[in-house]
Amino acid sequence: MASSNMKDIKRRIKSVESTKQITNAMQLVASSKLRKAKEKADNSKPFFNAMYETMCEIIKEDPAFSSIYTRKSKSNVTLMVVVSGDRGLAGGFNSNVLKLAQQRYDEIVKDGSEAVILPVGKKSAEYFEKRNFKIMTRYENIGEGLTFYGALGIAEKIIDVYEKGMIGRVELFYTDCVSPLVQQEKQIKVIPVDIENDKTDLSVTNYEGSLDEVFDALVPKYLAGVLFGAIVNSFAAEQAARRTAMENATDNANEMLSNLSLVYNRARQAAITQEITEIVSGANAQE
Repeated sequence: MASSNMKDIKRRIKSVESTKQITNAMQLVASSKLRKAKEKADNSKPFFNAMYETMCEIIKEDPAFSSIYTRKSKSNVTLMVVVSGDRGLAGGFNSNVLKLAQQRYDEIVKDGSEAVILPVGKKSAEYFEKRNFKIMTRYENIGEGLTFYGALGIAEKIIDVYEKGMIGRVELFYTDCVSPLVQQEKQIKVIPVDIENDKTDLSVTNYEGSLDEVFDALVPKYLAGVLFGAIVNSFAAEQAARRTAMENATDNANEMLSNLSLVYNRARQAAITQEITEIVSGANAQE
């Protein structure tokens, strides 16, 4: 009986050791991807800041400035761009941002408006498709290899449906990688563009064409910069969350191995004690 119990314990130890090897490997991979993604996100900020400041300068040139991208649209349809991961095993990373998007969707519907989803990431697409949400299009497995031109392609599709009056508002939901240990889901309004009039001093730049033409030409690139930063940041947050989850899983595996080893040693000691007792009892019986 003791021998059978020891075999079960050894089998469990082997299983936990195999799981530990997987979680440890995933932790190392996530750490490597996190560094690259964070560096990529940080490198994109100067471009976005310069674009934003230019748009602020254009607004300040004319106090009466107005554009299709700054005015309230007649359409009551909101396009929700929801960025998630393509895989699980990342703690509450996916569920947190999807929960935030679901809450916002419920608010929109409650107000008598409509919402369309543009999911970025497999988990986001699966979540909304299973619940029969209206989906514009879906993007999967783009977070790691996304380029600015790839983000510009997404932005141009959004701009196209906005200019046609099919949507009147664009909101973005993603997870910001605040630090390797902190990930914060965020919701931001993207279109209509909300520009801070006091962001910069008056510009001395001369623009070719009217201000609204220049502004409207910049909006797709501005939107692409926002999407690029959000998607890359979200990918970095996913890797940070996965690294933490796998680190915790590895620690739990080590604790389980320690407990199982203790149980195994006790069972082995009990088996040896039983064998000695049987030998002594047999010797005494012969006497």
